[in-house]
Amino acid sequence: METIRLTWLQRNLKGDPILWAIVILLSVISIAVVYSATGTLAYKQEIRGHGGSVEGIALKHTSLILAGLGLMWLAHRVDYRHYSRLSLYALLVSVPLLIYTYFAGGTTFNDASRWLTIPVIHQTFQPSDLAKLALIAHLASMLSRRQQHLHDFWNTLFPVMLWIGVICGLIILSNASTAVLLFLTCLLLMFIGRVPMRQMVIMVAIGVTLGGVGLVAGQRWKTVQSRIEIFTDPNKKPPFQLEHSFIAIATGGLTGKGPGRSTERNIMPHPYSDFIYAIIIEEYGMFGGLVVLFLYLAFLYRGLKTVMNSQGAFGGLLSAGLCFSLVLQAMVNMGVAVGLGPVTGLPLPLLSMGGTSLIFTGLSIGIILAVSRGERETRPMVGEPADTARIPSKRSAYA
Repeated sequence: METIRLTWLQRNLKGDPILWAIVILLSVISIAVVYSATGTLAYKQEIRGHGGSVEGIALKHTSLILAGLGLMWLAHRVDYRHYSRLSLYALLVSVPLLIYTYFAGGTTFNDASRWLTIPVIHQTFQPSDLAKLALIAHLASMLSRRQQHLHDFWNTLFPVMLWIGVICGLIILSNASTAVLLFLTCLLLMFIGRVPMRQMVIMVAIGVTLGGVGLVAGQRWKTVQSRIEIFTDPNKKPPFQLEHSFIAIATGGLTGKGPGRSTERNIMPHPYSDFIYAIIIEEYGMFGGLVVLFLYLAFLYRGLKTVMNSQGAFGGLLSAGLCFSLVLQAMVNMGVAVGLGPVTGLPLPLLSMGGTSLIFTGLSIGIILAVSRGERETRPMVGEPADTARIPSKRSAYA
């Protein structure tokens, strides 16, 4: 029986087995912590007549995690070269969705229009999640196609910069932290893709200029400025949620209060999303917090192993971009919870309670696993360029 199970797992769960184990373990932790942290949310829903219950919220969260795992499994079964073509279509859909969300039909929360509500199922959806995935995949595709022509600015790098500017510019109108993190991920991807340094400096200059204009135009500058001032000025009192995050971490100690015994979960406005890491430390102690940190670092390591083992430029760049995007977001979220950065509002990937963000996280990891299957790019697909050489380890010839 054990041999049959092992054979089934090897046949159906392809790719890096350690990545699979990390994702499943983080998903289990997420269900346990969200179940513990949503008591106040359930109470508020019940008061408003929405019939909320902790069990119901946990069941919905579990179903979204299972849906994300299911899509991750489907995505990892697909030849990852297909994502080169699909990424362009996804970008073309993302642009009007981002525009519509901000200017017309977005659901407003904390003075920011970031969400669309899907009819019938009444599930919120952030177009920025789709845009992030599409931009990283398309950027990997463009860089891999043009490895021999990276000094041709107008025909090679201008289209790259144009897409980065359009997507990050639209996102920054309502979500500065997501836009900045996506921009940094794109810069990392361009560095790995051997883009000349002087071109990257131009990209940074353009990004800073357009980002500043977007912040002012989107009326998010005052919020960003206030958060930076609070973080940099030790005399200013931290925001209410951050203050109680510090209390949760301080009272957690080394071993924590135990599962389900958090007290700050009943005080913090969003203990199940932006500050879930503080609840993890309060209930499971510094040990539990370090375990979660280690899992994300292990995810980064296995993702970079996938990059090194990739047989082609597109696979390596695709895996690197998605891996950096997820882990950087996790590091920023955990850094905010412990006071190492200004408040951003970014959820903790795979752990925070969320809607469609769990779905897109699952898709991203599924694509990384598809690359880790080690499919060779020696035989180009129809419509794909034959130039899929591996990315050299040195940049000296292009810097």
